[in-house]
Amino acid sequence: MATPTFETLAYDVEDGIATITLNRPDKLNAFNTQMMKDMIAAFDVTDADDAVKAVIVTGAGRGFCAGADLSGGAQTFDYDARGGEDKAARTREGVQRDGGGLLTLRIYESLKPVIAAVNGPAVGVGVTMQLPMDIRMASTEARFGLVFARRGLNPEAASSWFLPKVVGVQTALEWCYTGRIFSAQEAFDKGLVRSLHAPEDLLPAARALAREIADNTAPVSIAITRQLLWRMAGANHPMEAHRADSRGIQTRGAMADAREGVMSFLEKRPPAFTDKVSTDVPDIWEQWSAPTFK
Repeated sequence: MATPTFETLAYDVEDGIATITLNRPDKLNAFNTQMMKDMIAAFDVTDADDAVKAVIVTGAGRGFCAGADLSGGAQTFDYDARGGEDKAARTREGVQRDGGGLLTLRIYESLKPVIAAVNGPAVGVGVTMQLPMDIRMASTEARFGLVFARRGLNPEAASSWFLPKVVGVQTALEWCYTGRIFSAQEAFDKGLVRSLHAPEDLLPAARALAREIADNTAPVSIAITRQLLWRMAGANHPMEAHRADSRGIQTRGAMADAREGVMSFLEKRPPAFTDKVSTDVPDIWEQWSAPTFK
């Protein structure tokens, strides 16, 4: 697959690991309409490319993402007033929707595991875009802020669903109520990030984790696992999980990857999984459908 190009991102695939780099360093990688479109498109690419086994998201320069680009001034968040492409890109079936939410819902649906390597300041949507990513690792120089109430806004990007699941309701409310900037150490202490790293060690650590996934696991199994854990986070009863994982075990157990996984273990050799995410992910969601926006 040819390497795609994006206006606001750098994109690279090396040895099964795709790296998406937010690439507006002169603006601390501030989020705008084009970045929203580019990131959604990038996750379409990673899902479709069977060579990609894991995805890392990081930022160029000294920032991860400084939040929304405020160059629109007082009309920054008034898309009716701004009109044009900013409004059109956020409109679905005649209804205007939050752009950060369109992105996080796309990441939620990813078929590949997603690791955030937070290299510097992350504010507003710079934090909330990380929440549907599976594992967050941060530089000791990173800073975080859920500043919405200080800008006269409310939390966005479906973060009221994601954030309490990551850090608990009390911490989520404190961070959103105060809108203060907090340290990488606090983010680690409260469970927002999995680990802290010296700046020069962050990407190597993220790649090492991605490498462990890519080298040892079946991509189709990872795709199913990711959706099981995320979808079941909102399930009403464990029976919903039992239905889905029972169908998964029945289907996967008869596929080539399961035979290879067992035999490679018995023969004490690395596995060579052949099932493909693009063609072989079974539908185990007989009673599940994504809600519509109303």
